[in-house]
Amino acid sequence: MAAHRIVFANEKGGSGKSTSAVHTAVALAARGARVATLDLDTRQRTLGRYLDNRAVLMKRDGLDLPMPIYATFDPAKDNDIRAQLDALAADADMLIVDTPGRDDDYVRAAISTADTLVTPINDSFVDLDLIGQVDSDSYKVKRPSFYAELVWDARKARAKTDGGTVDWVVLRNRLQHLEARNMKRVALALAELSKRVGFRVIPGLSERVIYRELFPKGLTLLDLAAIGQDAGLAHVAARGELRELIAGLQLPEATPARQPEAA
Repeated sequence: MAAHRIVFANEKGGSGKSTSAVHTAVALAARGARVATLDLDTRQRTLGRYLDNRAVLMKRDGLDLPMPIYATFDPAKDNDIRAQLDALAADADMLIVDTPGRDDDYVRAAISTADTLVTPINDSFVDLDLIGQVDSDSYKVKRPSFYAELVWDARKARAKTDGGTVDWVVLRNRLQHLEARNMKRVALALAELSKRVGFRVIPGLSERVIYRELFPKGLTLLDLAAIGQDAGLAHVAARGELRELIAGLQLPEATPARQPEAA
């Protein structure tokens, strides 16, 4: 069976894209899936550095943690993005691609091969503007934005190439820091826009200090027991968010080779 391709893409930075991507990759690997990842952000390389840190920790402390295969795309060495995606997908159940916060031909090519496209956004009208323009008085959606048109074109290209479809998922991150009225307005605008543009909306990950603390060691919320760290209430809540995120993606199941840590 061909690898299911999941592309995390958003032209704006700071939406929790790489954090969501690496936690998704590790969660799927913990369930027994063979997971490969490709970091398209050659400069910042957040996903790649996260997994570098993880590999160092595993070797240093002799830990057996779920570990995806990972690579970083470097167009200066090889700019055939489709060939690299195909090579990584050949021996994987899931291929996860993390993209930079910009629009370029490589990002568009990755999106056009996606089975699932995940667009994380902070729950605000600033990030919503990426997908659709909203009237300042009524908060009604006026028209889709450039990014929505880009995704539409990528979906058409995918259908033309192999008849496949792209399941577009908008991930609402950092919900709890917003005033309730603004949250409701954003939710209504997203619901209206989803019908016009064609995406699903699922809850994502909250803003938590734990994510920044885990990065230097390459750890995720699923690894705390393996390193002997007790999980506090905030950690349990965060793992619940991750579990809900994975369920919301509605991905095909891989045959489990190992059991995930109980959340």
